[in-house]
Amino acid sequence: MADLTIRNVSVLDGTGSDPFQADVAVTDGRISAVATDGNVEPAPREIDGDGLTLAPGFIDTHAHDDGAFFRHPGMEFKLAQGVTTVVSGNCGFSAIPADPSQDSVAASGGILAGLMGEFTDLAGYYAAVLERQPAINNMMLVGHNTVRTIVMDMDRRSPTAAELSRMRDHVSLALEQGACGFSTGLIYRPGRWSDTDEVIELASAARDFDALYTTHMRNEGDRLLEAVDETLRIGKEAGVHAHISHHKSAGKANWGGVRDSLAKVDAAIAGGQRVTLDVYPYTAGSGRMVEYFNLDRISRDLAEVIRIASCPAFREYEGRMLVDIAAEEKIDVTEAVRKILTAEKGDRTICIHFIIDEADIETNLAHDDMMVGSDGIPDLRGKPHPRLFGTFPRVLGRYVRERGILKLGEAVRRMTALSAETFGLIDRGQVREGYWADLVLFDPESIIDGASYDEPQTEPEGIRLVVVNGSVAYERPAADQPGVHTGTGTGRMLRYRSSAYGEN
Repeated sequence: MADLTIRNVSVLDGTGSDPFQADVAVTDGRISAVATDGNVEPAPREIDGDGLTLAPGFIDTHAHDDGAFFRHPGMEFKLAQGVTTVVSGNCGFSAIPADPSQDSVAASGGILAGLMGEFTDLAGYYAAVLERQPAINNMMLVGHNTVRTIVMDMDRRSPTAAELSRMRDHVSLALEQGACGFSTGLIYRPGRWSDTDEVIELASAARDFDALYTTHMRNEGDRLLEAVDETLRIGKEAGVHAHISHHKSAGKANWGGVRDSLAKVDAAIAGGQRVTLDVYPYTAGSGRMVEYFNLDRISRDLAEVIRIASCPAFREYEGRMLVDIAAEEKIDVTEAVRKILTAEKGDRTICIHFIIDEADIETNLAHDDMMVGSDGIPDLRGKPHPRLFGTFPRVLGRYVRERGILKLGEAVRRMTALSAETFGLIDRGQVREGYWADLVLFDPESIIDGASYDEPQTEPEGIRLVVVNGSVAYERPAADQPGVHTGTGTGRMLRYRSSAYGEN
């Protein structure tokens, strides 16, 4: 007898194939049958899918959930949008390696907020997370900024040979323990002070594991093409698969530039290089405010499109545009920037910046093999970017159903099988016998994001059921009823192209 059976569903199996009617059985956490003839085993729990669409659980290729697995182990903001697995440790900021005597939250500007425990490496981090019974799965990258801070603090210089060797040892250990790659955030401190040769040397540690080099590039605006060239050089000389995170052309003067950067990527792929990308479906980005401003020359243009998401120094500013704050306080908008960033803990301010063209989002999503990553920063005390709660339903509702930028089956493939293959998730990303039962049941006709900039912590519409490793983790019995998080806690810590941590 199966443990769970989901009957009468339209299956999108993750491969991009057309949907087909089937019943799906789950036994011991895995998919035990996908039957088109109705001949599946009965189960103690049987769910009538009522013709809705069953797909593999969505995979968030760009997450900053390292600390959220401690602070919010229920991971409600991901589960409710159908996400069953995230890739954390992005933009050069990762929970590991760790020095318990150092303040990782301060070093990351709050991006790693929530970390707890005395772990120092990936194995220790995974063990500490599993004690909290996480709701979803996690795959990890090892971050350049984290490694560099541990070895060199915030020194604005090149590493010595000994320091570079120590950094590489940290990267190699994480990869040996199952990290899927090495990430950089070359716009951020201290990564911005590294040269290309340093990054190549560290990224080359991934070569022996056939792992990835993922990057928040050095520039996503007026020097985008130079940054893409650097990324391609790093991937080629290090001999690794290069992945460009949250691809964009930022700033109104640069809109449309994604066409040229994608052309560079296509040329590299045609030449035999392994290159992939991801994108989030919003016209605003979000990140550490301190990284975007030079206090000696504060950009008025940027200041005027900034919204405050999280601000420990001035909680009353959260959810407000800087121009409105400045007008109320009768100061110039550039002085509002200075006031925030020079305050105590001002460097932990997370902002939202409206810098992306809608047409560029559509160009990205239409590009072959473009994956989806939320890039959400899970600080729930403030007004986070709505992508934290809404990314995947927004793609399926707005860009598939309403805009027709890509077909439903293709969008699901980009969110599931392609992401699983790229980031080394074994036996995941497809509705296929023998695969782990990470599943999402949704209504293609109603799925849409509910989160907005004013009300960002709003769950989406259209997600009816989410299964993680065979257990029901979220269900919404009817469209007019609220979703229920079951607290089953069956998430696993994944290792690159291997069994999950703690499994044989």
